[in-house]
Amino acid sequence: MCKYIPALFRIFPVTCFLFISCEKVIDVALKDSEKQYVIEGIITDRAGDCTVRVSKTKDFSDNNDFEGVANASVAILDNEGNSISLTETATGIYQSGYYTALTGKTYTLQVQVNDRVFTGSCTMPVKVNMDSLYIQNEFFFGEKLTLANVQYADPVGKGNYYRFIQYVNGVKEKSIFIRDDDYSDGKISTVTLFTPPDDEKGIKTGDTIKVEMLCIAPEIFRYWYSLGQGATGSSNSASPANPVTNIKGGALGYFSVHNVQSKTGVVQ
Repeated sequence: MCKYIPALFRIFPVTCFLFISCEKVIDVALKDSEKQYVIEGIITDRAGDCTVRVSKTKDFSDNNDFEGVANASVAILDNEGNSISLTETATGIYQSGYYTALTGKTYTLQVQVNDRVFTGSCTMPVKVNMDSLYIQNEFFFGEKLTLANVQYADPVGKGNYYRFIQYVNGVKEKSIFIRDDDYSDGKISTVTLFTPPDDEKGIKTGDTIKVEMLCIAPEIFRYWYSLGQGATGSSNSASPANPVTNIKGGALGYFSVHNVQSKTGVVQ
């Protein structure tokens, strides 16, 4: 089969050979796997961000709509013994409108669904300032792309991890943008949020671009890294695997405590 190869990777000519042969339709029977709970929890330094989503995995043939798990008991505890219970604001979504996290403190999430208990802990990392956001044209193998760039000064001492979330005209992009400081420790860093050249939603003149910069814990970096590896097929594993999780008790997902800052620009 001749596969489409994006222009970015058209380095060598590829020849596709066609062979005439008999075709036989093979029906693959996909067995439904046992459903697992999925927990996605965040606390940030912004009021209103504290949200925990509780759901279950779906079978291969099901749609991707979120099906929340109702009537769970969801609480957050800090390392000083304080605790708060979250309110179910919609089916499977548990929130606090005022709870915020502080740098250096460790928080523990507890979720109970019937007789199942799940926990996860995370420490709020130090905040690294997002110095600037600028948008410029880049050329990749003859193709012009308009891309957002974030610049910040990584502090001296390895162990800083970052995630970037891009919104184009208010719509959140699904791409995973993460960075560590293994090769940029203590340096001025620039991260280019690369959008593939075949993406029809590429940035255009007049678009409003918003980028959020998150300073995340190392275990959350591993979660997004492993998720990205599985989504792009970059993993060396022979079969797909679930992303690394910091949730204990048998659930999938993550519990992230991080700080958030953002900048907005308009493409000229």
